Amino acid sequence: MVARLTDATAAYTAAGKANGPGMEARDGAAEGAFGDLVRDLIGDTAAAGAASEKVATEALAGQADLAEVVMAVNNAELTLQTVVAIRDKVIEAYQEIIRMPI
Repeated sequence: MVARLTDATAAYTAAGKANGPGMEARDGAAEGAFGDLVRDLIGDTAAAGAASEKVATEALAGQADLAEVVMAVNNAELTLQTVVAIRDKVIEAYQEIIRMPI
């Protein structure tokens, strides 16, 4: 396998792909980093939960329709399920990295 890997690396370098666009070193964090995505998703989840609570309170006061309440609660539940699914995938990826031999 080592011979094949070195042959592949040599062929890739000879083809000029190793120094092509996109292979340069990066100085800082990329725009739209994963942390920003997670922070935005958590903010959206909190906003959806607050909106569903507001609509539910309005429904108790007789100011909102039952369909609006169901839609708001469903939206909050779907957003929360998305966050939980992403969290589970991140934890799974972390555990796979930890299990890798050095």
